[in-house]
Amino acid sequence: MDTPIAPDSGDEEHAVIAHFRLGGDGFGDVDQRERIFEAEEVMEAATARAGVGEIDGNEFGGGEAVVYAYGPDADALFKVLEPTLRSLPFRPAHVRLRRGGNETRVDL
Repeated sequence: MDTPIAPDSGDEEHAVIAHFRLGGDGFGDVDQRERIFEAEEVMEAATARAGVGEIDGNEFGGGEAVVYAYGPDADALFKVLEPTLRSLPFRPAHVRLRRGGNETRVDL
């Protein structure tokens, strides 16, 4: 007898992935990286207070910084992160909101 498969519950984890252009082609300078780290701390506290998800780290390289955040609702998570993301001076910058198989780009 086959085990029945439960229908998709729709509880896929969503993501907010922020991309910031840094100076040069490498990892950015020390001050740029420090600003990203400070912003991550602010966003970690904000997501914890709001209960909308978590910051899951960053990547630096190729003249870019990428910050990853995950939670059950990308829109609610972005709403909490948006003020801090927009406060960072690095441009061009954009965010990808992933909702299961759907993705939206928001320019900062």
